[in-house]
Amino acid sequence: MSETLLVTGAAGHLGRLVLDALLASNKVAPADIIATSRDPAKLAAYADKGVQTRRADFDDPASLATAFAGADRILVVSTDALDTPGKRQIQHTAAINAAKAAGAKHILYTSMPNPEHSAVTFAPEHLGSENAVKATGIPYTILRNGWYMENLFMGLPHAFAGGKWYSASGDGKIAHIARADMAAAIANAMLSASSESRTYTLTGPVARTTAEIAEIAAKAVGKPLEVVTVTDDQLAAGLAGAGLPPVLIPVIVSFDTNTREGKIAMVTDDAATLAGKPLTTLESFLEANKAAFAG
Repeated sequence: MSETLLVTGAAGHLGRLVLDALLASNKVAPADIIATSRDPAKLAAYADKGVQTRRADFDDPASLATAFAGADRILVVSTDALDTPGKRQIQHTAAINAAKAAGAKHILYTSMPNPEHSAVTFAPEHLGSENAVKATGIPYTILRNGWYMENLFMGLPHAFAGGKWYSASGDGKIAHIARADMAAAIANAMLSASSESRTYTLTGPVARTTAEIAEIAAKAVGKPLEVVTVTDDQLAAGLAGAGLPPVLIPVIVSFDTNTREGKIAMVTDDAATLAGKPLTTLESFLEANKAAFAG
């Protein structure tokens, strides 16, 4: 393709996988890919492959003009700044406005499912960022990323260590999706020559309750795992007792609240359609990573 593609946050977990998918596609020359990071040194391996690497710091808007120069399709990967409420929207808006100023023809943004009604604490920041994209008047692709399978690494090993999974998610369901599958879908959205504005919700193919996930995980790991239902307050107290930073506790609790209220139970074929291949199953993911989950 003749367009120049730019990936922000390219040194992060998702950004690296998007770069890998773009390079593996053989549909874009490495020289037509720009990878940005606050620390371009972390992208040395991609520079060796011919990818342009540049410094871009969302907290330093002046850096963005140089970083985004010459890019046609810009992927704004949402940041992980959860320490200060509202900070992410400020960061994203700076990047989105810089993309417009740089003359981008298309803006892509990684959001979250159902930000209009989500109980997740940072959902308003994603909704505000989506609105900032739309306000540019530039054709856009909003990618509402579902719940990564990799997020299970945050809690499952600890749960298996004690044999109990404390959850406030009730009978709510989540359709987990592997990060690599998400990246493949995003890469193909970047490679598309379409100028149409679209919003996709990227999920796995099957939504499951915590109890159903625990059953699959226990079978893969070969260890028992009991789901213990707790309230939001009890979950918060348990997280505090485990030593989690106070600023993160309401965020993590809100994930279970959101699940319990059925606000992330959606299943779509958007990811599979964009990726152009079958998605990783939860069973195969848990089996492949059983040693890590077993602790």
